[in-house]
Order: sequence, then C-alpha cells, then structure tokens
Amino acid sequence: MLSLTELLAAHRAGTRLLRETVAGCYVRWRAHGDPAMFIALRAEADVLAEAERLQAEGPRGRKLWGIPVAVKDNIDVAGLPTTAACPAFAYTPAQDASAVARLRAEGAIVIGKTNLDQFATGLNGTRSPYGTPRNALRADLVPGGSSSGSASAVAAGIVPVALGTDTAGSGRVPAGLQNIVGLKPSVGLVPSAGVVPACRTLDCVSVFALTVEDAWAVLEVMAGPDAADPFSRSLPLGRPGSAPPAIRIGVPGPAERDFAGDGLSEASYEAALDRAAALGAEIVPLDFAPFYEAARLLYDGPWVAERWLAIRDLFERAPEAILPVIRQVIAGGPLPDAAAAFAARYRLAELSLAAKATMKTVDMLMVPTAPRPATLAEMAADPIGANSMLGRYTNFVNLLDLAALAVPAALESDGTARGVTLIAPAGRDAALAGFGRALHAAAGLPLGATGLPMPAAPEWPAASSPGEIEIAVVGAHLSGMPLNGELTALGGSFVRTATTSADYRLYALPGGPPMRPGLVRVAAGGRPIAVEVWSLPPEGFGRFVAGIPAPLGIGTLALADGTRVKGFLCEAVATDDAQDVTDFGGWRAFVAAQAAQPAPA
Repeated sequence: MLSLTELLAAHRAGTRLLRETVAGCYVRWRAHGDPAMFIALRAEADVLAEAERLQAEGPRGRKLWGIPVAVKDNIDVAGLPTTAACPAFAYTPAQDASAVARLRAEGAIVIGKTNLDQFATGLNGTRSPYGTPRNALRADLVPGGSSSGSASAVAAGIVPVALGTDTAGSGRVPAGLQNIVGLKPSVGLVPSAGVVPACRTLDCVSVFALTVEDAWAVLEVMAGPDAADPFSRSLPLGRPGSAPPAIRIGVPGPAERDFAGDGLSEASYEAALDRAAALGAEIVPLDFAPFYEAARLLYDGPWVAERWLAIRDLFERAPEAILPVIRQVIAGGPLPDAAAAFAARYRLAELSLAAKATMKTVDMLMVPTAPRPATLAEMAADPIGANSMLGRYTNFVNLLDLAALAVPAALESDGTARGVTLIAPAGRDAALAGFGRALHAAAGLPLGATGLPMPAAPEWPAASSPGEIEIAVVGAHLSGMPLNGELTALGGSFVRTATTSADYRLYALPGGPPMRPGLVRVAAGGRPIAVEVWSLPPEGFGRFVAGIPAPLGIGTLALADGTRVKGFLCEAVATDDAQDVTDFGGWRAFVAAQAAQPAPA
C-alpha cells in the first residue's frame, strides 16, 4: 500500500491506473481476512467501474483523484446503509454526508462503511454486534474505538485514509493503539451534516491516515462551513509548514501522568518528549487539573443526555436492540435535569477560562494518546473501567473547544503501539500538523502494521500559499514567544528564518510585560537582525495589523537575501528612552541573555 501522497502522484503521472489502486484494496482486504472490519463493503465490480469512469475523465485538478477511502458507519454514504452498528437503527440515505460529498467531488472513491462501537459510544472497539475489528498489530489487543474499523483498515494497509468521528477520543485512541495518525479537527471545522450524532454539539468528523501529510490532504478538502449544519463554523485552516525553530509544549507534571502501571508506556512518552525537545521544543510542566475535571463532565455530566437524544426513539421502541453496555452508559441512571445541566455548563465555563489561561503560556499540549494498550480479555472483564482508562487524555478536548492530532510514538517488539497527542486551541490545526509531522518523522517508525518505512516526502513548502501575505516578526511574536499565539490563531504559518539587511538597529522599548522590541532602519551603523517570516491569509493579516499598538507599525523590511516583506518597524522617536540591543543580533538572543542574568539580591 502506498500513502495517499504517493498514490496521487502516481495517478497524475500515469504510472499507476486508478483501477489498479482500487483492485489492490480488495486484494489486501481478502488477504487480511477480518470480516468485522467493514459493515458494508461495496461490490468490487462497482468500485472498479467508478475508478474507470474517473480515469476516463482525467484528474481535472481534483485533489484526491482516485484515492480509496473507507467511511465509518455513522457517516452517510448515498446508497449504502447507515447502521451506527445497530441493525434495528439502519436506514439507507439518499445523499452523502457533507464531508463525504466533498471528498467525492475531489475524486475520492468510497469502498465501504466500517465497523464501530455502537452509536459511537466507546473507546475500545469491542461494542458492536458485527464483531470486533482486529487490531492490525496484535490480535489479542483491542483496536480502539469507537472508530475501530476505520483505524484497522488504515493500519492494515487496506486503504490509505479513512473517516472516523470523534466526540471523546474516537478519532485518536484507535490511532494510538494501531501506530497510525489520527487528526481530530477543531469542532465545527468539518461539517457534521449527515453524521449520526453522539453529542451533536461536540462531534467531529476525523481522519485516519498513515502520515500527517495524508491526513491534512483530506482535511483540506472537507473543511469549511456548511449551510446544512448549524454547528459548523468558519475557522482559519492555515497551512502547515516546517516546524518553527522554537515552540513551548505543555505537559502534565510527573505526578499527573497516568500510564495505568505500564512502564513501556511511560518510557515511550518520555522518549517522545526528548524527540520534541530535539526539534526545538521547550517542555513546560503544567497543572492539568482543569483539563481532567472537564473530562469527567463528559460522562458524569449532562452531555450524556445528548447521546440519549440520538437513540431515544429506538430505546423507547425496542430497547433490546441496543447493546447492554451501551444502554448502561447512556441510560443506566436518571438523566440530568435542567438545573443540573445549567450547573454543569457554568462549571465548564469556569474550567474553560482556567484552561485558556494555562494554554496562553504554551503553544500546544502533548499528552499520551492513551495510558496503555488493553487486551480483549481485560475489556471483557471490566468493560466500563477499562474503557474509561483509555479516555484519560481525550475526554476533555472537545468540551474545551480544542483541536488535536495523534501521532505514533513507539512500536514495541511485542506488537504493542503507543502514541502521543498534540492539542491546541480551535483554529490552530495547521500548527499541530506542522509540528506533528516532524515529530512523527523523528520517531522513525514503519507505517501502521504494514512494515513499510515512512516515505521520503519533501518538506512542506517553505513559501506562502497563493493569496497569503508574508510578514516578518522580530520580537514577542517569534515562535516560542508570548505573543506567537496571535499569529497561529489567525491562521498564520511559519515560513522560514531570515535576517534583515545590515542597516537596522534593535531596541528594547520601555514598558511591558511582555517586553517589546523596536526595529528601526538607519542610514549608518546598522547590522543584520534575526527575524522569522510567517504567512497570514488576507483577513488574518488585516486583523493582526489592526491590533498593533503605537509606536509600532507595519512597514516593508529589506532582508539579507534581497527580498522585501511586510514587517514590524518602530517610530524612531520611541527609541529615545529604549535600550539598544542591536549587538545581540536578534530578540531571542537578547531575551536569553536577560534570563541568564542572576536575580537581584
């Protein structure tokens, strides 16, 4: 199995026919021999005919031309039953879910509907009347859920990408347990019209892939608001680039880390932190209490009533059609009353404020995707407790309006996998993808359970996308600095490091915190100053510029390579009482020197 990126290149070059790609999926599926992976698999002849039609049409600029995709069976695909893993609930939709329609419009080919924990309620993958999809790495382990079939299909190399959903971690836990990538977008970035709801206000359509680059290619096609979905919204998508030279990553303090007694999981997480540090990250222990308390609200609070709404009609008509463990989770006790629901909303608002304050001190969080792998026997013995263990680091993410990206971190000789998840505020999906891609590559792991090495893909282009505006930042907006989040929140992407031409001076302006630099062009006595070039979409650029306070402003900077970009400049009069820090060569070096000075006695 080639990656999506490799397949697409081969299709466009004409070295691989779309028919060959589709036929390969069915060959591998038959060889894999897992009857529980798909609930509905399209007839091979029908899919081959679709591939031949697309081949005859040619690429026409379509971004996913001929790429096979599997779809979780709580997401509508026209003409195929949607069961949500409950036969009594099944219906056959006349149209695709919005996310699926967008993939097909770009040339993707749906081959079938994958198995899941019934009504997307579970993180383990064993809660389905259609059987348990096999963990592609080791058959006695749970595959992870609820998007079990989609993750197993990608890990086994049946398809290069698959759609899942994520409310409490269903797009991340299966990725962590099967050595693949799980991209959980910002809530509302991808429309959920045509998706059987679990918690409608929290649900996300997610992506499983062998690489971050492949997952991002699918997200780019699906993202964007939809008039048919009142919960979709317009968020900056941005563009992933190379990992910036400095980044601050928040992690649970040692006492707040839970690996359920598994030493291999603890060691793999520590090794992943070391790799992040080697990529330029500063690891910052944080108080995770607000995140963990928010996580408990998902099943102990009123959001369980949203799951009840999704199955109410069936439950009242035929409760026996719903698996006992699902009935226990969703309707095992009295539903919260209105007063309790409002009280929980108030508490979540308080926790959200605390979480936002914590996250302002870092660029992103990095947690284990799950505490440890779990066996099928463990899950059978304790279906509620073992499932809850898997959600330790996932349940808070959607409640707190965060984006997340799960990437592989370790593949052990015993066939167990461990992963880590990067988490950032909504709208910063591109920043997660940029760093996550570098972190995944640094792990040096094979792809899923295929044994294939990661393809030697080129770096994401160190250039702005068409229509974006480049801006050079020199001070607190540098990567890893206190105000860098203002750039990423507006869809900013890191492009490159650079230096100005040799006719600038740099000053530390009075006031703060944070300390602010003043960059002034001079006729004589200047020197090159280190900057970072970022790109912003026009709307983000306008909002960014509008928020810059005097005496700073945006002008045109001359760079040492002869190019010119927009960038920060300072009114010369404001430097009268400022400290000249030109000889440090850049703001980062000056700040480091300040931090190294001993505290006053």
